[in-house]
Amino acid sequence: MTHAEERRLIARARKGDAAAIEALIRRHQVSLHAFLLRRCGRPELAEDLVQESFVRVLRNLDRFDPRFRFSTWLFTIGRRLLVNHLQKMRPAYDSDLVESRGNRRNQPADPVLEDERRSAIRGLLDQALATLNPRQRRVVELFHERERSIPVIAAELGIPQGTVKSHLHRARRRMQEALAADPKQARLAREALETPDA
Repeated sequence: MTHAEERRLIARARKGDAAAIEALIRRHQVSLHAFLLRRCGRPELAEDLVQESFVRVLRNLDRFDPRFRFSTWLFTIGRRLLVNHLQKMRPAYDSDLVESRGNRRNQPADPVLEDERRSAIRGLLDQALATLNPRQRRVVELFHERERSIPVIAAELGIPQGTVKSHLHRARRRMQEALAADPKQARLAREALETPDA
């Protein structure tokens, strides 16, 4: 499905078209489940999170910016739901409480502001991703969003590992150049791009 076809499908889904909603879910359900399962290792939790992700998406479909990829937005929602679930389930030991009190001044006072900050970063990164050629974009998505290793990406795309590293390096440089055009928020986005060398 092309980006234009997906935009038309989303426009129909926004109007309550049940067939369009079903098509969107069918198109992304398996990949979202696989993505969440790799992160949590629990099939039943991954399935619950997939359902909750689509509930959130359908409730907020009018907020989706069609200039960007729907899958990126969906996966971001799924990842946030998983992080929230894991944080709720994590036992709080006394040392954790002491550490959290010590770090409180480094954390944002308002979780809503932090969520807005993350959304702003995601928007900027989506714009920077749009400047890449299709091969670079695919490599970046596999490495950063799907957390695939260099050898796995090389095997999946049928290219040498050195070529994967080269694509990652060039893509990061191009994205940083694109982000430099908006100096006010570029620092936030650059922080998100900073990763250890592949």
